[in-house]
Amino acid sequence: MAVDESILEHIGRGEAAPTLRLYEWQPACLSLGYAQPIADVDVHRLKDNGWDLVRRITGGRAILHTDELTYSVVASANEPSVEGSILESYNRLAKALLIAVQSLEIPVKVQEGKNQEKQTPNPICFEVPSTYEITVNGKKLIGSAQARKKEVVLQHGSLPLTGDLARICQALVFENDSARGNASKRLLERATTVESALGREISWEAAALAFVLAFEAELGISFERGELSESETKRAEELVNEKYDHPSWTERV
Repeated sequence: MAVDESILEHIGRGEAAPTLRLYEWQPACLSLGYAQPIADVDVHRLKDNGWDLVRRITGGRAILHTDELTYSVVASANEPSVEGSILESYNRLAKALLIAVQSLEIPVKVQEGKNQEKQTPNPICFEVPSTYEITVNGKKLIGSAQARKKEVVLQHGSLPLTGDLARICQALVFENDSARGNASKRLLERATTVESALGREISWEAAALAFVLAFEAELGISFERGELSESETKRAEELVNEKYDHPSWTERV
């Protein structure tokens, strides 16, 4: 999360090019949305599982990052790929995401409009697909969120590749075990992984290549592979110390 924000700051100052970043998490990590209260987290269960905790600068609800491909797109707000309103840029990027997963032979579509089904309140992101998110057989496959800061757009999201999505319920607070079990069941009815949708595993590398090719095709660009600059790395380390690893940020009520 610190690296994503470091890239955002550098693009805002004109010191970095628009960036597509693809990464994974080690160890697994629970990320909270910007305004989500720390009270949603069962800290003892989280620690028992050996999972980390972080707060995003984007909104939404909790995601357990494990067995997934995570992407982030960072660009100046006047870049054609992200210009316009949040929904307009979300839609444009959703088309690239759609091409990526279709190339993996998954029968996906883009969620049109807001889900009108009445939902039981809970802190889990992947339960309900939002406008322009990617679904397969009515189940959410990719969860994404966007933030705008200093005329720069950051959108990041998760593509679960394999594993039990209901694991996240082990790190969140519920009234009792029955409520936890119901939330787990509901989540599996409404969200899925690549492996479940396709009936076989796809490697992280194959998924990453699909993302690169799809974004190039849909946005009409050609990526140049690179590493973080010395300045980006230094700023990311500062953001970890000042923000992302600090209770005043992560443990906000």
